[in-house]
Amino acid sequence: MKALLINGSPHPGGCTATALGVVAKELENNGIETEIVHVGNKNIRGCIACYKCRESGRCIFDDAVNDVAAKFEAADALVIGSPVYYAGMAGTMNSFLDRLFFSTPFSKRMKVGAAVCSARRAGTTATFDQMNKYFTICEMPIASSRYWNMVHGHSAEEVMQDEEGVQCMRILGRNIAFLVKAIAAENAKNGLPEAEEITFTNFIR
Repeated sequence: MKALLINGSPHPGGCTATALGVVAKELENNGIETEIVHVGNKNIRGCIACYKCRESGRCIFDDAVNDVAAKFEAADALVIGSPVYYAGMAGTMNSFLDRLFFSTPFSKRMKVGAAVCSARRAGTTATFDQMNKYFTICEMPIASSRYWNMVHGHSAEEVMQDEEGVQCMRILGRNIAFLVKAIAAENAKNGLPEAEEITFTNFIR
């Protein structure tokens, strides 16, 4: 069983990476293989709604999005992490997630999702809400902790001093592992819930 963790911070060793590292360690302790991919320092443009991915099954911009797509497909869980910029996620991470979720044709239903955000002071809850919407649009169960999945600090060292935040990351890792195993066990026994074809409805007739 595998979990893919995405660091949307431009600092591969910064606050967000520190939080994801705590989650990854707990996942590994519970028998889940992990990989952390850093995309926040990459040159990733936003989606241009060209729909070429509908023809080829991959984004027309051949960058980190296409590199990560196969890892996402093979993963049982996806953990996305971002720093807070202007009470929202980092712009590069936003562009990355828009294109990753839109351009990949494989089913994401019943993959476990979790969002982690990091801030010096505020804006975390708005960012947390924004990030979780990627999961709820494609039937991905969301893993939670005992508080919202966030840490505070201006450096990696300060994050590790946020004892409650670090505890939340540990609990999150254990909860993700539990959900991944529970879903796999139920899938092996009874299969996944019945799937339905997507019905698209416009509000203007």
